[in-house]
Amino acid sequence: MQRNLYKPSYEITPLTLAIISHKGKKNITTVLEKEAEYTIHQSPSKVIDDACKFFGASLKGRQEGTRNVCGITHKAPISIDPLSGMYFFPTYSPTNPNCSWLAHTHINDLQQAAGKLTEIIFKNGKRIMIEASYGSLLNQVNRTAQFRYLLDDRIKFLQQFRKDPDSE
Repeated sequence: MQRNLYKPSYEITPLTLAIISHKGKKNITTVLEKEAEYTIHQSPSKVIDDACKFFGASLKGRQEGTRNVCGITHKAPISIDPLSGMYFFPTYSPTNPNCSWLAHTHINDLQQAAGKLTEIIFKNGKRIMIEASYGSLLNQVNRTAQFRYLLDDRIKFLQQFRKDPDSE
């Protein structure tokens, strides 16, 4: 089901699968969710930046955080909100108008297609074609997994020092 909405911003949730650019159509984005699909009038990276700001940082800040956690500097995966599992990675540089963003949590498999196309298969069975090489996207999936592991490990380490309010 596709609904065309004009919204000044779109709220990414844990149900968001992908933020997809429309090649050649500046500031037209398709948001793919588990049960719905929306077209909005913003670039994918602007949607991601707004989502980061909702959780207290900017896209640039999240990218710097990724660099500090695991050293990734180009096409850095980000955590919009690690507590709800919202980790996304870009298909190209976020400054590229053809850059789409994929939710790492929802990806089940990648399949190489003709040319520079890659089919993304989500855990709920939805499939999309992305214009990016299979090798590049596989690398992005693996880098995001490493980033998630390192960040989650830091969070778990810090949580062991939290006081249990019921123990006093």
